[in-house]
Amino acid sequence: MASVKLNNIKKRFGNVDVLHGIDLDIKDGEFVVLIGESGCGKSTLLRLLSGLEDISEGDLYIDDERVNGRSPAKRGIAMVFQSYALYPHMNVFKNMAFGLKISGKDKSHVNEKVIEAAKKLKIDHLLDRLPRELSGGQRQRVAIGRAIVRDPKVFLFDEPLSNLDASLRVQTRVELGKLHQELKATIIYVTHDQVEAMTLGDKIVVMNKGRVEQVGAPLDLYHHPKTQFVAAFIGSPKMNFLQGKVQQADSENSQVVLESGRVIRASIDTSSLNEGDTVQLGLRPEHIALNCSENTFEGTVTLIEHLGELSYLYVDVGQEGELVLKVNGDNQHQAGDRIQFGIKPNYLYLFDHEGKALTRINAHQSPSIPL
Repeated sequence: MASVKLNNIKKRFGNVDVLHGIDLDIKDGEFVVLIGESGCGKSTLLRLLSGLEDISEGDLYIDDERVNGRSPAKRGIAMVFQSYALYPHMNVFKNMAFGLKISGKDKSHVNEKVIEAAKKLKIDHLLDRLPRELSGGQRQRVAIGRAIVRDPKVFLFDEPLSNLDASLRVQTRVELGKLHQELKATIIYVTHDQVEAMTLGDKIVVMNKGRVEQVGAPLDLYHHPKTQFVAAFIGSPKMNFLQGKVQQADSENSQVVLESGRVIRASIDTSSLNEGDTVQLGLRPEHIALNCSENTFEGTVTLIEHLGELSYLYVDVGQEGELVLKVNGDNQHQAGDRIQFGIKPNYLYLFDHEGKALTRINAHQSPSIPL
C-alpha cells in the first residue's frame, strides 16, 4: 500500500476553475472519504489521482514519488466506478483475470490471485457465471475483485454503491469496511452519502465548490464542525438553523435573540462579536429534548416519520419556521399535536455571518438522543 500527498492541486477546464488548490495528506492504509454536494469537484479530484485527467497545477505524490506525468497504468492505482463496467461476454473469472492477463502474468499466478480475491469477497461460487446472471451487489463485488487482484498501491472508489438498492447498499457497505480491515489498503472513496462517509472513513474530506472545507475523523466533524456548511452536511437529519442577533456577547454564556424576539442562551464564546451581529444558531435534531425546560419552544407537529427505534417530528414553531426533532420510536405524538421542547445551552452551535463556527464551551459530546 502507499501514502498519497496532494500539494496545491488545481484543475481547470478551459477558463473554468474546478479545483482551487487542494492540499491533502493520506497515510498508508488509511480509508479516506471525499464527500460534498454534486459539482463540488470530488469525482474530478479522483480522476486526477487516477491519471484519467491531467493536473493543471500542483503536485501529486504516491509513496513520495511525483506522479503528475505518469500514465494511469504506471501509478499503481486501481479504480472501481459507479457503473460496474464488466465485460458482458466474459464470466466472472475472466472479468477478474483480464487485467492480469494483458499485463503478461502467467496462468498459475492469475488463477491464484483470482481465487484468493473471490474467496475474500464471497463470490468464489460465481466464477463461471456471466454478469447478466448476477445481482447488482454481486456485480459490484466482481468489479472490486478485479481491482484487488492487481495488488494496487491505492484503491479509488467512485460512488460504488449508488446503483444498489437500500438493503444491498447497507450489506455491501459493511463488506467494504471488513475488506479494508483485512487488506489494510489505502482507499480513497467518493460518495454523496454522509452515512457511508461516517461509517466507512478513517478520515472524511468535506468539499465545497472545489475547495476542502474541513478534514477530520467522522466524530470530530460531527462534534466540531468548523463551518456552517460542514455542520449542515454531517448528521442525519441535517442540523436545524435559526437566524438571530447577538444580544449579549460573552466568553462563556451568550444570548441570541431570534427574529420572533425569543432569547436563547448558549454556552458559546461570542466575545469576538458585537451586540447586534447577525448569527446562525444550530440545533441538531437528536439534541432537542421533549423533557427539557431550557431554551424552550412550542409548536405544532406537522409530520411524523416513523423509522422503528426512532421517529422524526417536524414541528412548526411559528415565526422561526420548522424544526426537526429526533425522538424515541415509541413516542405517541400525532400530527396536529401542540408540543413543548427545549435544548440545553451546551448542545447549541453558533456561526457568524461568514459561516464560521464559534467556540463551544463545555460542549456535550454524546450523539445519543436525549429522551
